[in-house]
Amino acid sequence: MKILLVEDDVGIAEPLAKGLEREGFEVIRAANGLDALEAPAADVVILDLRLPDIDGYEVCRRLRARSQVPIIMVSARGEEVDRVIGLELGADDYIVKPFGFRELVARIRAVTRRTGAPLEHRAVLRVADLELDRRSRRASRAGRELPLTPREFDLLALLMDEAGAALPRTRIMEEVWDSHWYGPSKTLDVHVASLRKKLGDPRWIETVRAVGFRLGSPNGG
Repeated sequence: MKILLVEDDVGIAEPLAKGLEREGFEVIRAANGLDALEAPAADVVILDLRLPDIDGYEVCRRLRARSQVPIIMVSARGEEVDRVIGLELGADDYIVKPFGFRELVARIRAVTRRTGAPLEHRAVLRVADLELDRRSRRASRAGRELPLTPREFDLLALLMDEAGAALPRTRIMEEVWDSHWYGPSKTLDVHVASLRKKLGDPRWIETVRAVGFRLGSPNGG
């Protein structure tokens, strides 16, 4: 996946680019707004608001006018009005400096899931007799297709991507729903219950007390 990183501060841009490359992303760097607008097409744009030439909001507006590429705004300003302006101009997410690298990666994955942009993950996932194909958005168990809703599909994809790992509820909500989700987290439990039923065995999705959920394998495959 190609990421356009728009950041004029070399001290921030260089380590961030190296970290993203270690995660398997291809990074295109731009140090100002004009370079960002002339850069090759990317799958996700990480856009700093404070640029030396064009205001980041204006860059966002111009990018959105010609493309639906997911845009994550980055700013030291965390006031609600700044976030609202960014989102209204077409940004898909807004993260405030300083931020954790893992949080940024999680947000990249979240916007790509929500917008349907290409993911760096494997296209086809298999755990025992459970199979999921991201390209066709189909999942099956023992050769039988599962009638999943879009949310259930994304939830299962996340769990299969890190099968055996305990995923925190907050991360699941951010990646499958939205980092700006303000509804009750109980919706996650409802979807897990439905997914367990469709999988045919509740042991496929294990509850990890005080953490979240983990994909298991009832038949030990």
